[in-house]
Amino acid sequence: MKVATKASGLIEVDERQKITFPDGLFGFEGFKEYVLLDADRQPFYWLQSLDVERVAFILVNPFLFRPDYELNISNEEMAEIGIYSPEKALIFSIVTVPPDGAMTANLQGPLIISRDTRTGRQAILTDTRWKTKHDIMAELAGAGKS
Repeated sequence: MKVATKASGLIEVDERQKITFPDGLFGFEGFKEYVLLDADRQPFYWLQSLDVERVAFILVNPFLFRPDYELNISNEEMAEIGIYSPEKALIFSIVTVPPDGAMTANLQGPLIISRDTRTGRQAILTDTRWKTKHDIMAELAGAGKS
């Protein structure tokens, strides 16, 4: 299928890259259909809205810079999107890249996507260790010291 993207213009995308968020994402509840795309720079990804070309999010796997990251999400919440075992889940954090500051990742509101159903949800974690702005480079530097 052809998709108009914020980063690359009109591109051909495999149907299997389509992800549905039945409840949308926080602040973007009206947008439910996305595609997951590799970004030009690894380890990042794009989550591109199928509804509005300019709605796209940069994602990263939070375990790359926080191996101690834990998600306390109920089995019921996971089952709602078709996840019945942890290895069937893709976990991402939304990245913010301000023009004059450090690149941060939202560890308080992870995206959880079922590998099988390609359905996702955004969770809100109440663990006080996880904030909406974790400095990715500082976290990586800190991880190398332990």
